[in-house]
Amino acid sequence: MPSSPAPPVAPAESAAGSSSQLAAGRLGTWDIIFFVVSAAAPLTVVVSGAATSFRLGGLGAPGAMLFSGVVLILFALGFTAMSKSVRNAGAFYAYVSRGLGKPFGLGASSVTVFAYISLVISFYGFIGFFAQFTFAELFGIDLPWGVWSLISVAIVAFLGYRKIDVGAKVLAVLLTLEVAILLVLAFATIANGGPEPWSAAPFSLDNVFFAPTAGALFVVGFGAYLGFESTAIYAEEAKRPERTVPRATIIAVVFLAVFYGFTFWILTVAFGVDGILQLAASDSFETMVIDGTEQIAGAWASYVMKILIVTSFFACVLSFHNASTRYLFALGREGLLPRALGRTTARTQSPAVASLTLSVFSAIGVLIAILVGADPFLGLALWTYATGVQGLVFAQALAAIAVVWYFLRDRRGHSIFRVVIAPILGAIGLVVGFTLIVTNFEVVTGLEGPINQVLLLPTPILFIGGIIVGLIIKARRPEYYAGLTESVKVPVEGLPEARG
Repeated sequence: MPSSPAPPVAPAESAAGSSSQLAAGRLGTWDIIFFVVSAAAPLTVVVSGAATSFRLGGLGAPGAMLFSGVVLILFALGFTAMSKSVRNAGAFYAYVSRGLGKPFGLGASSVTVFAYISLVISFYGFIGFFAQFTFAELFGIDLPWGVWSLISVAIVAFLGYRKIDVGAKVLAVLLTLEVAILLVLAFATIANGGPEPWSAAPFSLDNVFFAPTAGALFVVGFGAYLGFESTAIYAEEAKRPERTVPRATIIAVVFLAVFYGFTFWILTVAFGVDGILQLAASDSFETMVIDGTEQIAGAWASYVMKILIVTSFFACVLSFHNASTRYLFALGREGLLPRALGRTTARTQSPAVASLTLSVFSAIGVLIAILVGADPFLGLALWTYATGVQGLVFAQALAAIAVVWYFLRDRRGHSIFRVVIAPILGAIGLVVGFTLIVTNFEVVTGLEGPINQVLLLPTPILFIGGIIVGLIIKARRPEYYAGLTESVKVPVEGLPEARG
């Protein structure tokens, strides 16, 4: 929850050798796309998410992935239209504030920051878990999982301190490799055929929406797009953000929707409709994609895939680290968190204090898990991931509602479909998605009992707490309250408003 605000200062005010502005014009469309798609970690979604989705939800997994993407595209149409008049590294904080009021914006920011940080820590657990057995099996380097996690924390801290485009270049390489290895599997499958005739059954309404286990499909489905909204976080650092941010958002979500739907369906071709369900129900379901890759494309492809799973999680944690630090930066700049978090370095204009602070917290989280002897997967990664997923989807749903309310008052030159109809459909889909995640939370956590309710509690507590703080600020410090979300001002009249 935001702390008591410090006295407001002008955005340009800074400490010696630092400033409170991010480097403008440094990121192009494809740089932002690499950040967003890397955050979704498509290789890990296909390797682990597909197995889980087919196992718990049945044959409709490919259709559920595609449908989840359509819902998010509808939301993104209005979300990106709003980015033309709202440009702030706080993203959901600024969007919800403009749409529903600043107290709701503070509530959304509390949930989002907690969710992002939870996800960052969870990904360090996943990296440690997969790196430990991958390097031991392939290279004979047998180190404890915590060593790999802490090495990752150090590398991310270094990249986070550098210019933002340095991280984008690293992600471009890693993302290209993980997409390429999945395309190798796809093309080898198409060339070799499968044990059964190709089927469109995975996209049928009966298997996607009306199966008894359909809820589990959408838990995995919406979770697979985590971080797509972070395009707006980079608006202050983008080249021509009024065009770059909308373009990057739509391209990223459309790519993920098509890619997920296609690769999940390819698995039904590779193993057969009946075969995929049998494998998913077996004890070796976690490795079915890797094993299938070895059988279909060769041992070399399986070898490469095992390495790329580790790098995929690294790309994911780097993306979420960058997004998290910009939230901390935006809230620090406005005094809602310690003002030092809102400073950037003079040389790189990166949010260095926020980045190093997050790296310290991440290292502490990993060290605590090591000291208590926690399992990196079940004891560190899974429950923090589950908490982050439900919090972030809640924030997405709230932002979708804010977008609708924002444009109901003034469409600002956009078509009614883009800023009213599409966002309403997206908001409905996200509310349903959040409800499915909450009611099927044990699917995400792998846990049973009251612990699931405990892990769900931070979202309502932080949301309500943020609203209360916002109302207190409004009552006690009206001038300061009026200036919130105005650290970066964008005159609406000066921005080109594309219609449609």
